[in-house]
Amino acid sequence: MPKTFAEINQRIREGKAVVVTAEEVIPLVREKGGRRVAQEVDVVTTATFAPMCSSGVFLNFGHSEPPIKMQSVRLNDVPAHAGVAAVDAYLGATELSRSRGMAYGGAHVIEDLVAGKPVLLEAESYGTDCYPRRHLRTYIRLHGLNQAYLFNPRNCYQNYAAATNGSDRVIRTYMGKLLPRFGNVTYCSAGQLSPLLNDPHLRTVGIGTRVFLGGGVGYVAWEGTQHFPGRRRHGDVPVGPAATLALVGDLRGMDPRFLRAATFAGYGVTLFVGVGIAIPLLDEELALQVGVRDEDIRTVILDYGHPHRERPVVAEVSYAELRSGRVRLHDRWVPAAPLSSLHKAREIAALLKEWVASGRFLLTEPVAPLPWRTTLHTLDLPPRPEADGYYAAADGPARAETAAAVAAPARAAIPPAGTVTPPAHALAAPAHVAAPPAGGTPIFHGQLCVACGACTAVCLPGALQLDRGSWELVWQPQLCTACGLCADTCPVGALVPEARGVAATGVMEPAAVDPAEPATTGAAEPAAGPAASAGER
Repeated sequence: MPKTFAEINQRIREGKAVVVTAEEVIPLVREKGGRRVAQEVDVVTTATFAPMCSSGVFLNFGHSEPPIKMQSVRLNDVPAHAGVAAVDAYLGATELSRSRGMAYGGAHVIEDLVAGKPVLLEAESYGTDCYPRRHLRTYIRLHGLNQAYLFNPRNCYQNYAAATNGSDRVIRTYMGKLLPRFGNVTYCSAGQLSPLLNDPHLRTVGIGTRVFLGGGVGYVAWEGTQHFPGRRRHGDVPVGPAATLALVGDLRGMDPRFLRAATFAGYGVTLFVGVGIAIPLLDEELALQVGVRDEDIRTVILDYGHPHRERPVVAEVSYAELRSGRVRLHDRWVPAAPLSSLHKAREIAALLKEWVASGRFLLTEPVAPLPWRTTLHTLDLPPRPEADGYYAAADGPARAETAAAVAAPARAAIPPAGTVTPPAHALAAPAHVAAPPAGGTPIFHGQLCVACGACTAVCLPGALQLDRGSWELVWQPQLCTACGLCADTCPVGALVPEARGVAATGVMEPAAVDPAEPATTGAAEPAAGPAASAGER
């Protein structure tokens, strides 16, 4: 007999709800079938932790004395959009610092605010009779703002395409560093744990759905941009990017463990966002759908070596194949690595399970369904002849990096923990063309690592790999060739390409890190007085 949101919430309030994660429900569905699972289980928690560029934060600074109508706003020298009201601004996660470029951006400001750090606010105005101030320079903290809420126009993709590179050079993309001649494959999904893959027809997820967002509570505000659930499907599951969510939540309740700034070298800044959704098992159909396995979820691998909107499909694979650490392209095995952290996604799903089971987190029934769009519009420009040399000529470092990629030895075996890794000879590397440059053996800052896997995508010798049981990063220093390919690959700065400070035991040990300095430019943070409170309530 079908259940309702109200009935499940009552069981949560009474402490009687049966809650499991999306990974825990899979064997239950296989053993007992959908009908019994729907009767016995009330809620299934899902999660993802991945880079989500379409994220940002609305801020209200409060009025200064005399007041100002902000026309230009910078936070730690990162421009924010001030064209909404006198002292409101929207800071996009991918916006870059004017002085530090890709080393620091909007995502870093957001993380600094959540971490309680002071942030330098600079603003200019043309001045009016009612807003006479023309300049403002002061420090703000999260607790001193009237409002600070995350508003992410596009999060939580329902599946995503994997990436490879058929060109003859290393390319840097939002899918990480892609090695030449189909040298690696990267993918970005939590697979069978991912929220919208467990409710493929969006029956329980809609406008108003309460979610875990960045360590706090958020809501589905609207369909996400590029929302396209009508994409081709394999059974119930879309093959490639499909539905998306626009999410909103109070920044004050969030946790920097689940909201991490990142930089993909050569591409730009992004924000790792942790999202969790609790799915109520209303009936047998939903119970069967939350039993989806990585073997059932398929996606396409696109060739990012083509700098065009429509990229060639190289292959179609399952997430079980991608999770194994290798896929077969053009009659040879190619390393496959994630950019989203399954380790962190599991942590979020377990935490959300605890919240629901303890009565802290009730479910909300959508006030309206998300639309089922079957078309995705493109921006079509007038045709013009393509100029010769579409790609910029590779500079010295890029040439050396490409040489290292094609010269790297085959990937070694992954430490035993789950899926058996193929022997080294099975993962054939591209033909040798040059000796790899000396790049230095990396130092690992364990406290910064989010276990996304981006570094493993370029470590062909296999010195950096993800344990296939815990999905934590494993370091095998005896396999490192100091090729330097991983030097700028870690998006959160956990790897430093230096030849000192490396643990010889094969266990990743945190290196000493100086305490973080306030992310500011200019004068020290004022301790008191009118200037210190100019942006506060």
